[in-house]
Amino acid sequence: MKDQNSFRQMIRAFAILSGVGIYIAVVILICLYLGNLADNFFDLDGRGKLIGIFCAFPIAFYSIYRQLKRGDFF
Repeated sequence: MKDQNSFRQMIRAFAILSGVGIYIAVVILICLYLGNLADNFFDLDGRGKLIGIFCAFPIAFYSIYRQLKRGDFF
């Protein structure tokens, strides 16, 4: 019984961490796309994409922190 409970906890943790990884990737892609739009509109020579990537990480990590704190992943 204990082994079965441990296995369920392991699967649950894997599902949560997989979801977090996918969430971070999606936020990075969205910010990269918005940076590309800004890059094309303002002619920033690639700096818009870089700014988009640097803005994506704090946004993603703060959002994940809030969701974990509220318990939305469980």
